[in-house]
Amino acid sequence: IIAPWNYPFQLVFSPLVGAIAAGNTVVVKPSEHSPHTSRIVSEIIIKPELEAGLLGLEHYSHVIVIFWAHQATDKSKISLRVRYKGDPCLPEVGVFASRSLFRPNPLGMKIARLVERRDNILHLDGLDALNGTPVLDIKPFIPRNDAPANATVPDWNRGTRNEKT
Repeated sequence: IIAPWNYPFQLVFSPLVGAIAAGNTVVVKPSEHSPHTSRIVSEIIIKPELEAGLLGLEHYSHVIVIFWAHQATDKSKISLRVRYKGDPCLPEVGVFASRSLFRPNPLGMKIARLVERRDNILHLDGLDALNGTPVLDIKPFIPRNDAPANATVPDWNRGTRNEKT
């Protein structure tokens, strides 16, 4: 296995992922707010020829969106040591122990609430991607697979996003 950071800013696509990345991006709709939160509802518009791949996704409450943080590729901002949200009160950690987008390969991953699927368009609440962000893949969030019961985080990270102690 070759770690992806050996080849910064290059992607190797399978035919399906390449098709997704080549034509599907996040569309941020600033005027549409979710009735459940104050966050903006985003749309991901899937190429019509891939719409059949969305069958059944509407039965899930949340999806995992994997995207290319295309505006986080400034090599001068990449640091191998970071602090959570830049907070000097928190310990410095390695970039691979963080969720910083300024990393050797700026892949982003976010679990977002699926508000609605309308044909080839997904409406999502809580997707913190910029307008025009290339979407690499979409997967259903399955709690038994994606939220292990025995997961732990460092003490300093508890409570930063309502984690249970």
